[in-house]
Parts: sequence; C-alpha cells; structure tokens
Amino acid sequence: MARIYTRTGDAGSTGMLHGGRVSKGDELMDAVGDIDEAVSALGLARAGCAELEHAAILFRVQRDLFVVAADLVGNPAHRDRLVPRISLVVPDMVTELEGIIDGLVTARPLRPVFLIPGSTPTEAAIDLARTVVRRAERHTVRAGVVGHPVSDDARHYLNRLSDLLYVLARHSAGPETEPASHD
Repeated sequence: MARIYTRTGDAGSTGMLHGGRVSKGDELMDAVGDIDEAVSALGLARAGCAELEHAAILFRVQRDLFVVAADLVGNPAHRDRLVPRISLVVPDMVTELEGIIDGLVTARPLRPVFLIPGSTPTEAAIDLARTVVRRAERHTVRAGVVGHPVSDDARHYLNRLSDLLYVLARHSAGPETEPASHD
C-alpha cells in the first residue's frame, strides 16, 4: 500500500522542486498555500458555472496556477530544470490572460460601479478566488522581498489573473445586476 504521509515535513519544513527544503512558515510557502487555496476556490466556482466558456477558462487557470506554484518552489540552484508551461511561467501565459480579458470586456463592457459579491453563487465563488489570488500575489511579492528568487512572469501572471477573475465575476453576476438604489 502506498502511503500518503512521508514524515519528512514533521520538523516543519517542506521540499522544493529539484531539491532543497524550506520552512513551512516561510513567506514563500504562504504564497504557495494561497495558490493552492485559489485552485480550490476556482474549482468551487467552476463546479457551479453554467457558462461553458467561463468554466473552460476557470479550468485553464486552475492548471496554470500549478505552473505558478512550481515556478515559485523551484530550487533556485536548478531553475534551468524548470520546463516552460509545466513548471515555469512564461510571458505568453500573461499575454494569453490579457487576450481573454480583452475579449470578455469587448463582448460586455464593464460598468463603472462597484458591485458587492453575492449576485449569484458562481459570481461569489469567483470573487472569493479573486481575493485569494490577490493574497497570493502579496505573499509572492513579500517572498521576493525576503530574498526568494521570484520570477517577474509569476508575479505578472497572478496580477493579471486577479483582473481576469474580476471580469469573469462581473459576467457571472448577470447582465441585469444593478447597484443598490439609495433613494
């Protein structure tokens, strides 16, 4: 029987991709944990998403987030072993998100108002995922500040992903969503 537990993390460290260990309390692990949480929140959003095109986008970014996490936890001495789009974020991944955002906004321009999450279960789940991605971005920036080699492409991807999720949430809120009246 294969065991899920290894006991190697019992002392409070976790393995990096291609060797080495880092404290589970490290800022880098906060970023990776946030990414893991975002993948799950996106799964919740996708499970309730009736719009097939949007569900496909959510699935794609879930997969991309595994690439971002791998990029972040790659052993700095072995970054040359990272594989584009598998364990290394590449600039095209960011450009592709921008193309999706532009297409969605062209199809349905955003209204210049703030909406309170909760118009639909899918919109609320996407908004939750967006906030988790924002946290992942902040922790990724902090990991870089404390000395971890954080790629610009990984940071840019997280920033653009939160923009995409904002747009998808607005689409999922429905076309008739209006801010509350103050009359």
